[in-house]
Amino acid sequence: MDDQLSIERGCCKKSAGTCSKLEVYDWLNDVVNKSGEDDIIEVRFKNTRKDYYRNVNNLKLKAGDLVAVEANPGHDIGIVSLTGALVKHQMKKHKVTLINGDIRKVYRKAKTVDIDKWREAMALEHNTMIEARKIAANLKLNMKIGDVEYQGDRTKAIFYYIADERVDFRQLIRVLADTFRIRIEMKQIGARQEAGRIGGIGPCGRELCCATWIGNFVSVTTNAARYQEISLNPQKLAGQCGKLKCCLNFEVDAYIDAQKDFPPSNVPLDTEEGRYYFQKADIFSRILYYGMNGNKGLPPVAVSVERAKEVIRLNKRGKKVEKLSDGVIDNGIKKTKGFEDVIVEESLTRFDEPKPRHRKKKRYSKNKSSRQPKKKS
Repeated sequence: MDDQLSIERGCCKKSAGTCSKLEVYDWLNDVVNKSGEDDIIEVRFKNTRKDYYRNVNNLKLKAGDLVAVEANPGHDIGIVSLTGALVKHQMKKHKVTLINGDIRKVYRKAKTVDIDKWREAMALEHNTMIEARKIAANLKLNMKIGDVEYQGDRTKAIFYYIADERVDFRQLIRVLADTFRIRIEMKQIGARQEAGRIGGIGPCGRELCCATWIGNFVSVTTNAARYQEISLNPQKLAGQCGKLKCCLNFEVDAYIDAQKDFPPSNVPLDTEEGRYYFQKADIFSRILYYGMNGNKGLPPVAVSVERAKEVIRLNKRGKKVEKLSDGVIDNGIKKTKGFEDVIVEESLTRFDEPKPRHRKKKRYSKNKSSRQPKKKS
């Protein structure tokens, strides 16, 4: 039963434990906290919705337990996703819902009656979403209802919607309340949050970051791609949500730090051969590539950062260098002295050439007569 409920709530079961969207690995689960401050637990609901509750009844709870928690109004059913000392660290990342300035409470472990009612509520979510979309279209509202989540006691439903502009949905709430006979809560989400709730596999081959660990979304600009020398191709830079990929911000700080002492890319280099213009850069290898206008058939010249800065200093004094390359870099690879690959076994081409075949030895039988050579006819 727990496995089926986990699948319905947007998570899965593994042999090593449970996993879900926005999963947190509890690496302190085998450490006993003697301070007695582990009374707050993390509870997950449908897809990426999580919240934190106080275990006022001192229940023995572990990850994967179904619990009935306090809601406004009534109660809700969720799955315990985290307990122990890491809960307070997670509370700093996510917003905690308070009632009268206090954290909500855990009532009890879910009973069979609670689970049956919860199942009935989950079975209504898809049809409710389809009907709500029709109602919003009839009212000519510029919004998209992406998901519906019923409360565990079936007295309330959260309607998640996306809208590019401000929407007056007061009439929509009245119609939805009269149609479904429940309490209505409208919650606006962005395109990235919708992608996290739906989930999927990214072009990197892994699950979407917004569905696995990202809780707070920051703005992503094309400057992050420019710093990393990434082609500004909208089809490759956009994620499944249609926005710029969140992973563009992961390494941009390292690229900015590595380029602090790089010469400006808009300054050409003057040599006796001609004027060279910047084309691209291998940032962490500290190699710059310059090419001449008009000589499109020639490959770009690889220059080290120090050499480029030296040429710029000489050009400011009115001097031109004889050659742009200083011989330290050949075809984009830095030349190193005193190195020789003596480990033949590590060569990638060691299996390309076939091994010489050895002649098979003739086998002779024990019978001496058979060992004598045959006469020619």
